[in-house]
Amino acid sequence: MNCSGAWSSGTGYITFEDVKVPAENLIGKENQGFKYIMFNFNHERFYFTALGMRNARICVEEAFAYAFKRKTFGKRLIDHAVIRNKLAHMIRQVEATHAWMEQITYQMKTMNEFEAMNKLGGPLALLKAQMSITLEFCAREAAQIFGGLAYTRGGQGEKVERIYREVRGYAIPAGSEEIMLDLGMRFAMRGAKV
Repeated sequence: MNCSGAWSSGTGYITFEDVKVPAENLIGKENQGFKYIMFNFNHERFYFTALGMRNARICVEEAFAYAFKRKTFGKRLIDHAVIRNKLAHMIRQVEATHAWMEQITYQMKTMNEFEAMNKLGGPLALLKAQMSITLEFCAREAAQIFGGLAYTRGGQGEKVERIYREVRGYAIPAGSEEIMLDLGMRFAMRGAKV
């Protein structure tokens, strides 16, 4: 399948119809497959979050460096208040989301596997949604700072162009924002003492 981003990922369709799996090829306990997949999603969501946050930070770094270099109306972009404001909001979102990621990383490392699987599904879902919102915001704002250079492949804005093109590839796999927000709320409701 040709996707708009992640060109090297080798995405493809697969269909199973009337498939029988011999008992000796069973992985785990019978009828527990969905549960195993759900637990694996915690790791997948964490992985996507870490990758997405790195790309959000690249957008900040590239836009920041370019704002010092590019001049408009006789002064550097960084000397325009509107550009500093864009960068401030990008940095604010990246640092806040990264801090949350660090907090969950610590919990993943200090909780036993069973506790982490049962307690961190909701927070990881919410964090994954926060990452994709942050990434999309940073990619858009970086593209605005780069202007037309962020619309062409290659050149000074090539990293921003690629990241902006691939935002959906971080927002949709392992659960879309809407699904992640709902899952996070269902975990919160399950643990609420009302």
